[in-house]
Amino acid sequence: MAGDDAARSIARAAKTAFEASQLVPPSERIKALQEIRKELEAARDAILAANRADLEAAQKEVDVGRMSGSLLKRLDLTKGDKWDSMLQGITDVAKLPDPTGIVTYANELDDGLELYRVSCPIGVLLVIFEARPEVVVNIAALAIKSGNAAILKGGKESNETAQLLSKAIQTALSKTAISPDYIQAIQTRAEVSALLELDQYIDLVIPRGSNSLVRSIQNSTRIPVMGHADGLCSVYIDQAADINKAVRIAVDSKTDYPAACNAAETLILHESVLSTVWPEVAKALLAADVKLLCDEPSFAVLRSLSPPPSNLASHVEPSTPEAYTTEHLSLTLSVKTLPSLAEAIQWINAHSSHHTDSIVTEDERAASTFCRGVDSAGTFVNASTRFADGFRYGFGTEVGISTGRIHARGPVGLEGLVTYKYMMRSKGEQGHIVGEFGVGEGKKRYKHRRFEASAVPFSETG
Repeated sequence: MAGDDAARSIARAAKTAFEASQLVPPSERIKALQEIRKELEAARDAILAANRADLEAAQKEVDVGRMSGSLLKRLDLTKGDKWDSMLQGITDVAKLPDPTGIVTYANELDDGLELYRVSCPIGVLLVIFEARPEVVVNIAALAIKSGNAAILKGGKESNETAQLLSKAIQTALSKTAISPDYIQAIQTRAEVSALLELDQYIDLVIPRGSNSLVRSIQNSTRIPVMGHADGLCSVYIDQAADINKAVRIAVDSKTDYPAACNAAETLILHESVLSTVWPEVAKALLAADVKLLCDEPSFAVLRSLSPPPSNLASHVEPSTPEAYTTEHLSLTLSVKTLPSLAEAIQWINAHSSHHTDSIVTEDERAASTFCRGVDSAGTFVNASTRFADGFRYGFGTEVGISTGRIHARGPVGLEGLVTYKYMMRSKGEQGHIVGEFGVGEGKKRYKHRRFEASAVPFSETG
């Protein structure tokens, strides 16, 4: 009961902070993002020390088999340019156009009676994620810029890092007109369970993580859930594929970051490329230490190579039906041979998670057919599936990737975090009432005159 009360207090505070923020000018949101970057830079050493502590604890879990290696990789805030990219993401988001207050429809219903449809924040977001501590900052930046409050729950494996990141964000917010309660972090599963019941305070749940996490959240709440449960992406090598492009795209899609949801998990071959393109692609993948789970036609080609790749015996195995519905999240790739583009499209729609799929082809008609026929959030031509990312799309960063069809699809940036409301104003001397309109004698008719408007003239924030 105490946990439920704590969760209710957190949710209520977030809703109160959100409602108050609606009267704060957009310029204050930009100031908040600038302050957050400054605070994170100042706390860098302490945050990275906490991250090292999280990594050491996580490595012990991996060693005893209680955590996957892919989850451990996602936890490291020092990997590559992750820290610098996280900070740059804040600046990039701050520079993006304000997604709120945009008029998408304006209609004069009668003389002096104006109706506007205008973009506005969704409200309070509950974001639940595993491992990746930078998500705390990514979500906070997008939430603040789009005018949404957020409650964040990371995995226990990133607790130390997430706590310091959240502390820096709240310290920065305390220097602005936005309440520190606007961005809050929670630590326990019990709090999550309690929050999932509070649909009077929380407007949208965004889970980021494993299939089991997302499914669990979807089955545990009445609150709308936006996200994806799997990242089963594929690359299809068409009969008109260029060999060099096929090699580059297949290798990058699989190896650039195997643990990411936009990494390729299946390579589909048109049967006509088995003796031409496939051997070169396979050699490149094997040279990159990729394990190949092959169907019989693709396996037979590799067995006949002379000389055979040195790691053929250790890195090539027959595939099973389960291989094509498994998110490997590692240097493992399932391979499938099909006789036509039409069958490839059918295969992808039946086996993928509708995330991102790519075709390698020089045939414009095949490219068009693939992009229209594949029912995924992203359909690419001659490009790596790894491009399916909010930062790479120019969104600044992303709150997650949605494979749903309602509201937002694909990488979700600022535009995916706003909805809209209708605003109406009467300039009539006596106002307007519905009873004056109709088809009878003395009744007024609606004029319905569309007009252009860049903003709602009576809703400007001071």
